[in-house]
Amino acid sequence: MKTIIGPNFPKEVKPLIENAKNSIDVIVFDWRWYSNDPSNPVQLFNQCFVRAVRRGVRVRALVNSVAIVDILRNVGIQAKCPDIEGLVHSKMIIIDGKDLIIGSHNFTQHAFTTNLEVSTYIPNYPDVDKLLSLFNNLYI
Repeated sequence: MKTIIGPNFPKEVKPLIENAKNSIDVIVFDWRWYSNDPSNPVQLFNQCFVRAVRRGVRVRALVNSVAIVDILRNVGIQAKCPDIEGLVHSKMIIIDGKDLIIGSHNFTQHAFTTNLEVSTYIPNYPDVDKLLSLFNNLYI
């Protein structure tokens, strides 16, 4: 288990995404796409997901914004807004059906540079099946 504080999130999580073999499932409250700023830390992070798709990893995302759903779909990510009342406020990434990153980080410039955010990486998370079930139920 590893605690990830503040701006260390992209540095710590990018290699995990880069090493995904089969699947990445993401739930995030706010995901930004800075296509006009390719050196933005969030956009560099976003490119890890694009590379994962290109190497055959199934990437699914649940987000709150229809606009980001369209952007994600255009790069090959299977994205949806969950059909629920209210917003999804959770932030988690499940890699290869076993490793969990969960915490407060959105995929935004402020989350990666300014805000005090805390997330945790738990390899081989023992209750991952419960979270995958939650994801799959929301992804319907």
